[in-house]
Amino acid sequence: MANQHSPTTASATAAAAQTIQPSSPRFLFPSAGAGTGSPSVGAHRRIAIAVDLSDESAYAVRWAVQHYLRPGDTVILLHVRPTSVLYGADWGAVDVSFTADAADSEDPSKESQQKLEDDFDVFTTTKAQDLAQPLVEAQIPFKIHIVKDHDMKERLCLEVERLGLSAVIMGSRGFGASRSSSKARLGSVSDYCVHHCVCPVVVVRYPDDGAGGGAADSGNGLVEKEAELHPVPEEELEFVDASDEPKD
Repeated sequence: MANQHSPTTASATAAAAQTIQPSSPRFLFPSAGAGTGSPSVGAHRRIAIAVDLSDESAYAVRWAVQHYLRPGDTVILLHVRPTSVLYGADWGAVDVSFTADAADSEDPSKESQQKLEDDFDVFTTTKAQDLAQPLVEAQIPFKIHIVKDHDMKERLCLEVERLGLSAVIMGSRGFGASRSSSKARLGSVSDYCVHHCVCPVVVVRYPDDGAGGGAADSGNGLVEKEAELHPVPEEELEFVDASDEPKD
């Protein structure tokens, strides 16, 4: 009898990764709150971490593991991949080596373009799995959900509603702030998601000094250090009795 239950135990403790690429935004995805009218209703929460392959996203994943996720949560790494590979090459911490070679060759053939798309798909999946390493180390089951769209903001909100999420977490240096001119960074869309997503949105601000970017960071960069208060010596008040004052 023990052998019959061992596979179930192993599958429950091991982290699982799954890539889903629906061909249409109208593809229906079963949600925990289906039929209840609210995505938050259910025995377990469905939490998505929106990632854009940047340091901000990696920090948001670590922060979620350390401060937000709890046992029983269903975790989804949500990534919107640009429909144009060359557009996505400047997006986040993406290796552009293969995209640069393809651009220099100027080969308009469909085979070359398809190979470029396939290579970028493989890279995106690999990078997403790297971002999920804190979840693996914490033995938190997760899925990787990747979709393709030219409009990241609207597609993120669409997927949030379609997946029936309880909350979505994303990294940012600040609402609407971005270090680059690209409009696809999460920092430029976090404000849009806060106002348009149907579920609560948790924006994890990336430390300005980059202290939280390292893999060994404990995640304390998000919490401001308490200011050290120095005691101020009280002045001794001198009381003078009117009767002791000299009379003229």
